[in-house]
Amino acid sequence: MSEQKELLTTNRKALTINLTEPIYGTFAEIGAGQEVARQFFQAGSASGTIAKTISAYDMTFSDAIYGKAPRYVSRERLSLMLEHEYRLLLERLAAKRGDRTTFFVFADTVTTRSQKRAASEAHGWMGIRFQDQPGAEPSEIVAHVRMWDKDVVQQQEALGIVGVNLIYGAFHLRENPRSLIESLVDNVGASRLEVDMLKFSGPAFAHIDNRLMSLYLVQLGLTNAVMFGPGGEVLQPSEVLYNKAILVERGSFRPVTHVNVDMLNCATAQFVQEPPVKGKEVVVLMEITMNNLLSDGELDARDFLARVDLLGDIGFTVLISNYSEYYRLTSYFRRFTKEMIGVALGINNLLEIFNEKYYEHLDGGILESFGRMFRHAVRLYIYPMRQEAYDKYLVGGTSSTTHASVITHAFASNVLINAKNVHVADHLRNLYSHLLENHYIECIVGFDAAYLGIFSRDVLRRIKEGDASWEKMVPDVVVSAIKKRRLFGYAPPPVAAAQ
Repeated sequence: MSEQKELLTTNRKALTINLTEPIYGTFAEIGAGQEVARQFFQAGSASGTIAKTISAYDMTFSDAIYGKAPRYVSRERLSLMLEHEYRLLLERLAAKRGDRTTFFVFADTVTTRSQKRAASEAHGWMGIRFQDQPGAEPSEIVAHVRMWDKDVVQQQEALGIVGVNLIYGAFHLRENPRSLIESLVDNVGASRLEVDMLKFSGPAFAHIDNRLMSLYLVQLGLTNAVMFGPGGEVLQPSEVLYNKAILVERGSFRPVTHVNVDMLNCATAQFVQEPPVKGKEVVVLMEITMNNLLSDGELDARDFLARVDLLGDIGFTVLISNYSEYYRLTSYFRRFTKEMIGVALGINNLLEIFNEKYYEHLDGGILESFGRMFRHAVRLYIYPMRQEAYDKYLVGGTSSTTHASVITHAFASNVLINAKNVHVADHLRNLYSHLLENHYIECIVGFDAAYLGIFSRDVLRRIKEGDASWEKMVPDVVVSAIKKRRLFGYAPPPVAAAQ
């Protein structure tokens, strides 16, 4: 089916589905009314599309129909709903009209936020299981959504709209998944609704890499962050981060080096010994910002997937976010946990945090940003830097921004620059001293000094130039993966290529 470029109203989308004769199926909705089915009834000609609607609100009824799940608003519950209703649909109708019908089941399980539960979260899972042609094996799209409206009626309205968008996209936009994703917030907008997890599966989407689809969610503004497991699986952030202590390292990881791994390993060893963290479950993340991925002006899908693959190869969970400022990143984590948050970073990133130009949009400037970042047990773990690299950074040799007006420096040539001897601008020194003395900022200890001369940009340059010395600057598993997949411009030596 061709891509629909015209922005259709919700009613027009529902009516288009209703008038498409082969499409026929079930709506099963729990928790916010039958809002999606209602859109199709109101559009007219719903008898051409709707075989059944059901809303098993009572937990006993729901368990009796779909079986038990750990939580009623969960991916597990959604999967049980889709499986049960799709099986029932085929059992009852396949023999009668299966040769001319593309069957589908739409399901959602949602909780809205009401005045009585003002602190609760309005969110839910929705999905569609469908055939792309009569008799075909089913394909599936599953999404997690958050509704930001304060009024419960508006939340229900937003849910109904995005449900129609999902169904319409599955049947009319599946050949262009980026357009399908962008259309999910048609007629509702990303300010009212967030889609923070999306997964495609089945024969209609055999060519799709779900990590790239998740990246589109961030790039198109449908969410601020997405997450992938070590095996490349798409994760739902709130499920992973809920009530966990979190340690994160930000980087370009192009490619991931010994420094990246050493920094996070050392920071982890310190983090788990913190009194508030001992005995708690810890989530360790490598994070890449969209600014980093778009540093060349356009998104390079192969480059992005290469970075995620390499981090997964060495066992790390990856977060992709559009939070360029650290205080926004820690505030994001606070949506899911009250436990301690640790951030591992190098001297150059520490200096970026103290660059006031990034906070000109805040009424309280740098003080406001630090108030947001360090509240509720946040700690920065700082990896040291050799002085020669530090000197280059100060004069702009390794940074796009000159910090000479912000930072001063006068040290012996053999001194390592760490959190205790780095200098910030005179008018920020008391602030920095306060953070250091109160252990908001800590030096990373136990690091391998042999790694301090390794920088991703140098590794990347050597790979492209065919200088084999890069192989000693990254973990062995990364060496093997880069060679095998010919990543980052790697080309095997002529003799090896011939063999």
